[in-house]
Amino acid sequence: MNLSFKTLLAVLCVAALTPAAVSQHAGLVLFGDPNPAAAEVEPMRKAVHPVTSPYYHEDSFVTTDVRAWFLYHDFPKSSAIGGGNAKVYALQIRAALTESLQFVAYKDGYTDFDSGLVKDDGWNDLAAGVKWAFLQDFETDMHAAVGLGYQLGIGDDDVLQGDDELRLWASFNKGFEALHLGGTINLLLPTDNEEALGDSDRLTWHLHADYWLCEWFSAVAEVNGYVTLDDGDNAPLPFSAVDVANIGGGEGEDVVTLAPGFEVRPASNVGLRAAYEFPITSNEDLFGYRWTLSAVVSF
Repeated sequence: MNLSFKTLLAVLCVAALTPAAVSQHAGLVLFGDPNPAAAEVEPMRKAVHPVTSPYYHEDSFVTTDVRAWFLYHDFPKSSAIGGGNAKVYALQIRAALTESLQFVAYKDGYTDFDSGLVKDDGWNDLAAGVKWAFLQDFETDMHAAVGLGYQLGIGDDDVLQGDDELRLWASFNKGFEALHLGGTINLLLPTDNEEALGDSDRLTWHLHADYWLCEWFSAVAEVNGYVTLDDGDNAPLPFSAVDVANIGGGEGEDVVTLAPGFEVRPASNVGLRAAYEFPITSNEDLFGYRWTLSAVVSF
């Protein structure tokens, strides 16, 4: 992990020194040319990409970028796994295939569990998909998209991975000069049968707001919701693991979190972000609190 992390930092540093690119809309399109209207978007009108719930919180913009993530997740001491924490290291890649179609590699990485029930580390599942931005109105700053993704359950069972999952999502974003609002909804459907813990059909929703204060700083606030639609009859762990894992439980135990944060932009194509997230519901779950740190380099 040390070598990979150092390599990642080197890539980000080199990218930060490249000529500035449009951060909200792709400056690099693999097949075709960038939308000329995107280049006319003033910096104040550019939204911050989602900062929390990185696996499921997807905005409506078509970009080419790399996003590095570090998450420190605290488990409640009163939870069934006996408290503790998990640390997640991940890297996402997004590529604008055309001006309205984007490839999204949204889940990978490495997880280090240190809890009362699980003390192990291992690789996460891999997930990728395609997003279609069917509405791109650069004059009114109104954007909408739908996406289809699939998760391959090739991660390590020791860190609660190993779930094959189909993902359908839709998103909407609207800008009001310096204020930018967004929302995303996901339907997550398991496609295998997890014998140990079970699988559940889930829905997640995410709200985003950011305010551009100056060319190098924006304030951010996000709300994330996790709903189990149909649990996997998991009697030992009958609660939600939110976005940590699909453990087959949680029906009737919806979880909603609030996350204030910010983005700092040392260059026009680089965003450094942080958020502190905590639950605002009191149901049984695995969410104590979470720190999310990430860096975005756009091309």
